[in-house]
Amino acid sequence: MSSRVIEVAGRKVGLVERGDGAPLVYLHGFADLHAVRAEPFPFHEALARERRLVAPAHPGCADSDEYPDLMTVEDAVFHYLELFDVLGLDRFDLVGHCVGGWIAAEIAVSHPERITSLTLIGAAGLFVPGAHIGDVFMMAQPARGIDYADLRAMLFARADAPLALDLFPNGRGDIDDEVRRYQMLRFGSFIGFKPPYFYHRALINRLHRIACPALVIAGDRDRMVPPAIAKAYADGIRGARGPVVIPGAGHAAHLEAPDATAKLVTDLWVSPNA
Repeated sequence: MSSRVIEVAGRKVGLVERGDGAPLVYLHGFADLHAVRAEPFPFHEALARERRLVAPAHPGCADSDEYPDLMTVEDAVFHYLELFDVLGLDRFDLVGHCVGGWIAAEIAVSHPERITSLTLIGAAGLFVPGAHIGDVFMMAQPARGIDYADLRAMLFARADAPLALDLFPNGRGDIDDEVRRYQMLRFGSFIGFKPPYFYHRALINRLHRIACPALVIAGDRDRMVPPAIAKAYADGIRGARGPVVIPGAGHAAHLEAPDATAKLVTDLWVSPNA
């Protein structure tokens, strides 16, 4: 797996790249590459066996510089359009998790001609009455100063699962992981810190603009993004497959069930109308 830093409009952007073939852009969420760990997880490695994986860190996350003018999700979209231009990515598959899924959907509605397929995993971004996205900012405050069980319960199917404890341990974890977690929360606050959190009211009425094969994936124990939001994505995108529910998985379905989730994504490429 190779990592590099490139310059986009005077800002540094950290990238993880691997594989060959048609390009695939992956935009990360909270429990993810760049948001906790610097190295890809099995899910990302599975995608890289089929595509040229390009996984940038959001502005201010991991090795990416902050974008001083970033205040809305539209600002994030323009940041990524500039990145795609620098990389020469005219058309590509797009996969996003959580906040990354929200940004991916915004890119797909604003520039449908660039996206060859779209996969949303636990994607935030839609306003659905009565189905508010969870307050990750509150859950990130440790109980008694050390206990992150509430945050783990929001992001994973079980707060005591080994993967959840490894990525979000009680007390102080690896300092580099701690910094990445803080950076991701900071980025999230720029585009989503207005209760109810992580939505753009106009997006739901723009989903019909998405013109590529699309897949919506959700964990059946997702406590951050309610099932109604995955259904709204699937209903709003013409011909979308889903929502496909991953049994026993939480919000981080791609980390908890990497093989099953990756197969769903790659099956979309092979047989978009299945």
